[in-house]
Amino acid sequence: MENQVLNHKPTKRMMSVDALRGFDMFWIIGGSAIFTGLANAVGGPLEAITPQFQHVPWEGLHFEDLIWPLFMFIVGVSIPLSVEKRRAMNTTKRHLYLHAIRRVLILFFLGMVLQGGLLKWDLSQLHPFYSVLHGIAAGYLIAVVVVIELRPNMQLAIIPFFLLLYWAVLELVPVPGIGEGVLTPDGNVAIWIDRMVQGKFHFGENTWFLSYMGFASSVLLGVLASRLLMSSYTEKTKVLMLSGSGIACIAIGLIWSIVFPIIKLLWTSSFVLVSGGFSFLMLALFYWIIEVKGYRRWAFFFTVIGMNSIVVYVVTSLFSFKQIGNIFVGSLLSRTKPWDEFVSATAAVTVVWLILYWMYRSKTFVKL
Repeated sequence: MENQVLNHKPTKRMMSVDALRGFDMFWIIGGSAIFTGLANAVGGPLEAITPQFQHVPWEGLHFEDLIWPLFMFIVGVSIPLSVEKRRAMNTTKRHLYLHAIRRVLILFFLGMVLQGGLLKWDLSQLHPFYSVLHGIAAGYLIAVVVVIELRPNMQLAIIPFFLLLYWAVLELVPVPGIGEGVLTPDGNVAIWIDRMVQGKFHFGENTWFLSYMGFASSVLLGVLASRLLMSSYTEKTKVLMLSGSGIACIAIGLIWSIVFPIIKLLWTSSFVLVSGGFSFLMLALFYWIIEVKGYRRWAFFFTVIGMNSIVVYVVTSLFSFKQIGNIFVGSLLSRTKPWDEFVSATAAVTVVWLILYWMYRSKTFVKL
């Protein structure tokens, strides 16, 4: 596969990747609230799926737990495309690194603003390493180094290396006063390291520094998918290889989870593989429908969101678009029960989408 990858230069932007990114962001900006409201109104079988739109407290996996790793996977898909494009413009390695570091610093700062308590202007409430964007930044930076420094076959090999090393550290390194192999919220070695490094700034049960290996692996799975998309294989073969990779990741992850549980807050290796397998399958589906079969119109809604994903994440984290949407439908809510939650959530997403549509039509795309 390596020679086929290196002999091919991407020539166009793939709508399937933008649409999948938008599909992922849709759930973050209000899709989950829409479907929860719909399920509560309709009841019956739909009501049984509402737990899927809530995070698992510790061990296990719901649909909601797949949203963040899917975004990291898509970040990985974009890395080789971006690096090869810049190399074709004779960009030096130094400038590639400077570009990556700039993006990481911006993501880190935005993470502190949105989830790290920076805008509270209170040092006691500052949590600089508590953010989805922090995890994305860490995984992205490691993956960029791997893509720049290693050949494609070694990029593939680094994924099992990270996953096995992370598993070994979590299982074999003892936590003082607790012991080794403990995977409880308070007793695992990853959170012990976080507390040692962060001190008074530590917050929550998410783990960070040791989990960088897991974050990077999620992004690197996307890099692997990108190598397949950039290759000279036929489109049918690409779909089959993406699908096969997804099934293999899920199978290995589920088997591994028997001894190394699926825990999102720890970003365990089994979680990386199962969530990565889901991401492979979703990319295969979007690529097959949009790029191979040519059915594009249905994906326009998601593409509009995906073209400004960082903007929509930041804006919807800072402002309540539910309140803005209720300006238009608030008087209806008391008369639309039990559909009021669905109507309110749909109005909020509609307002967000219309703003993004205006940005799309005016070709205003904010890139880091």
